[in-house]
Amino acid sequence: MKYFPEKSRFRSGFTLLEILTVVAILAVISALLIPMAKRIKNQARATVCGQQLRQLGVAVNAYMGDHGMKFPDWQPGRESKEDDVPVMETMLTDYVRDEFVFQCPADHEGHFERTGSSYFWNSLVNGQRIGKMNLLGLSNNEAGIPLISDKENFHKHVGHEVNILYADGHVYKELQFIVNQ
Repeated sequence: MKYFPEKSRFRSGFTLLEILTVVAILAVISALLIPMAKRIKNQARATVCGQQLRQLGVAVNAYMGDHGMKFPDWQPGRESKEDDVPVMETMLTDYVRDEFVFQCPADHEGHFERTGSSYFWNSLVNGQRIGKMNLLGLSNNEAGIPLISDKENFHKHVGHEVNILYADGHVYKELQFIVNQ
């Protein structure tokens, strides 16, 4: 004798409760993942910004090698791309491969578009020799003398304010640093 089960009274689809449970779980997961993804994206921008500062440091060193190992006499920045003043972004064009090295990916203020750079040159080192640097009492301490920094606090969403390139070539993430142009 063969056994045939009776037809089930229930359909084989999902119930409304099961569908609502899945939707609720997906909503909770997305509520957790979206802020995390934004933070990761902001951290990636800050990292790229730091790497671009390192590239600018290499370009400054190459420039100095061609000019007697003296820091250049550049203005800290300019108000507009039309200003004809010696600034970092115009004087380093022969030493960088791409003009977008001067743009921090987190620059949502439009500094790069307006002025040609998202970065600020420390004009207090102008004309000094690399071996005889002196800045506010920091003599021959390349690790403590800032050269280039972000123009604004582009990275406030990732726990620090600005990236700063120091004369010894390292980039440090500062919590608070006031940049005046």
